[in-house]
Amino acid sequence: MKKFINDVSKVEEQMIQGMVKAYPGYLRKLDCGNVVVRAQKKEAKVALISGGGSGHEPAHGGFVGTGMLDAAVAGAVFTSPTPDQILEGIRAIATDAGVLMVVKNYTGDVMNFEMAADMAEMEGISVKHVVTNDDVAVKDSLYTIGRRGVAGTIFVHKIAGAKAEEGASLDEVQAVAQKVIDHVRTMGAAITPCTVPAAGKPGFELEEDEMEVGIGIHGEPGTHREKIRQADEIVDHLLEQILADIDYTGSEVAVMVNGAGATPLMELFIINNRVADVLAEKGIKVYKTFVGEYMTSIEMQGFSLSLLRLDEEMKRLLDAPADTPAWR
Repeated sequence: MKKFINDVSKVEEQMIQGMVKAYPGYLRKLDCGNVVVRAQKKEAKVALISGGGSGHEPAHGGFVGTGMLDAAVAGAVFTSPTPDQILEGIRAIATDAGVLMVVKNYTGDVMNFEMAADMAEMEGISVKHVVTNDDVAVKDSLYTIGRRGVAGTIFVHKIAGAKAEEGASLDEVQAVAQKVIDHVRTMGAAITPCTVPAAGKPGFELEEDEMEVGIGIHGEPGTHREKIRQADEIVDHLLEQILADIDYTGSEVAVMVNGAGATPLMELFIINNRVADVLAEKGIKVYKTFVGEYMTSIEMQGFSLSLLRLDEEMKRLLDAPADTPAWR
């Protein structure tokens, strides 16, 4: 294993410390673990908290700031944070308007966030939650019951965060978050694995001419493994699965071409070139496109495609101002 780290046991802590030192105007670290909150607390409006295992940077701390999250809780790499850490994050951001938790559908995350919510409710904090499950590739994977929550989660952060900034109620913020979840779908592929620092070796193996289709953001198996194909062919397959799951006919969509950590921008733009052409051929209008790294898998070489079917409210909230380390 070759990585630019100091101590395997301090990877997450030193990462968070470095993030806060890079963005002191945005972020503040709590003393109770790897929890970051807005440097300036939001008052009298619904607050949003999200998180999960480390290794998906810039998710989730990179999306803490105006118009998106109020707190992000980082567990160990690919491991859910503890209920106590999540509770401290809730306490730090709670307002009289309440707190919305955005949770990706992994068994540990769902269980620990729900436990934290129960404890917060006992302290008089109003908490609601949504669970993202945008991955169309597999159901009931190694870590989930139902579909996995992946890069489409970032659209939930953005749109629900904008709704909260408008002063909407907790029920209204939860409703628009759920609307995004209901209308976003994602699928990805990878050609190299990633290495969890504590493990010291890749989480799986691929031959030089192989790729994993439908892979999860923790390196979980996808739908199948096959010989690597040209980028356009891979895009066609992923879009076929996504478009079969929701009827996007005649819709406006937001597109996210998300890099998994080691895929060059050159290749992501080649991928988006095909995405745009296919959607145009099918009469699906692209309202806005996002290309880059939003939810990674350490240094995995891969990508995912997310399509969000938009209505007028979601378009307005997607366009609303946001200022965070990873989204401006």
